[in-house]
Amino acid sequence: MSLEIERKYRVNGCSYRQYECIYYKQGYLSADKQRTIRIRIAGDNACITIKGATEGFTRKEFEYPIPVADAAEMLDSLCLPGIIEKKRYRYPYDGHVWEIDEFLGENEGLVVAEIELESESESFQLPSFIGAEVTGDPRYYNSSLAVKPYKTWEEK
Repeated sequence: MSLEIERKYRVNGCSYRQYECIYYKQGYLSADKQRTIRIRIAGDNACITIKGATEGFTRKEFEYPIPVADAAEMLDSLCLPGIIEKKRYRYPYDGHVWEIDEFLGENEGLVVAEIELESESESFQLPSFIGAEVTGDPRYYNSSLAVKPYKTWEEK
């Protein structure tokens, strides 16, 4: 079994842009509170990911590579409405790698940083561009952004 332990933050500033980014396109075959099944194309690679419910900062996660052509077909014909598009930057900082997502399309204007940890109690330093923590706020889940995009939020 694989576990994902993750913290998520809003981003202020853009100093992370000095690093290379990859274009992501993803959609959901299932997106309820107990499980999500995601199809993702990231650059020249694709995968299917199954995630369980979040408890604290942790959830079960299973990810498997799939052919890009299959992923593109699933995104076009099988996924729920609301495809997510974003640019992802990987920012190494103080022994960790932060993933910063600049959302595009209906979620344009939203920038979120995530850090994956080995345990919920692991300590880490925040880069200067990190803003408010949004871990656990369901509005910031990608599966939620597919249904209720950032541009439609009244309170940001």
